[in-house]
Amino acid sequence: MKRSSARILLLSSALLMAALGFVATFAPEKVLGPGTIGSMPTLVAQIAGALYLGFAMLNWMAKDNAIGGIYSRPVALGNLLHFFAVAMALLHLVSAGNNQGILLTVTLIYVIFAGGFGLLVFGKSPGSA
Repeated sequence: MKRSSARILLLSSALLMAALGFVATFAPEKVLGPGTIGSMPTLVAQIAGALYLGFAMLNWMAKDNAIGGIYSRPVALGNLLHFFAVAMALLHLVSAGNNQGILLTVTLIYVIFAGGFGLLVFGKSPGSA
């Protein structure tokens, strides 16, 4: 994968994760529904939001590095694991018959990011034999 493609992938994933992180951290009721403030699911949503914000910052800071090489491989592998695991969970939900429009959209987004990071990690880099 070209360096500019990796940069776009990291930049776009950073923006997505930052948006999800801000909503989950600062407005968990938008994710969980009304009447959940102060509950354990609210705390879990806020913790997950903080994780998303941390990952967003990592991707933002790494966007100018050579990600496909040995130096930033952990960044690419961490992203691949995240996007692949969430994509599989979402695909499982969709295959069980939960075909709401927003769920299908989010699933597609996660599958695309999982594929992009898969190509970044396992794809043939320029100049390699």
